[in-house]
Amino acid sequence: MKKLLIALCVTTAIAIAANAGETKKEGAGKKHPQLTEDQKTTRKALLEKYDTNKDGKLDKEERAKISTEDKAKLEKAGLARKKKDGDKN
Repeated sequence: MKKLLIALCVTTAIAIAANAGETKKEGAGKKHPQLTEDQKTTRKALLEKYDTNKDGKLDKEERAKISTEDKAKLEKAGLARKKKDGDKN
């Protein structure tokens, strides 16, 4: 009986470990989708243009300074932020 219980525990542990490895490979749990080369180029150009504090991301004040033309570029590239309730922009 003990051997059966140990075998069952080992089998379960192996199955869980194998499943966890497959989940990581598939990219499960990623918050953002993979960007295309065009999206990466557009994002990098606009980040260089508007990231005044050079921290690698745009804060609220930096995003507010994005021109209408550049907002259109973001929209076209599929990089525009989704508006939340209460957002003015």
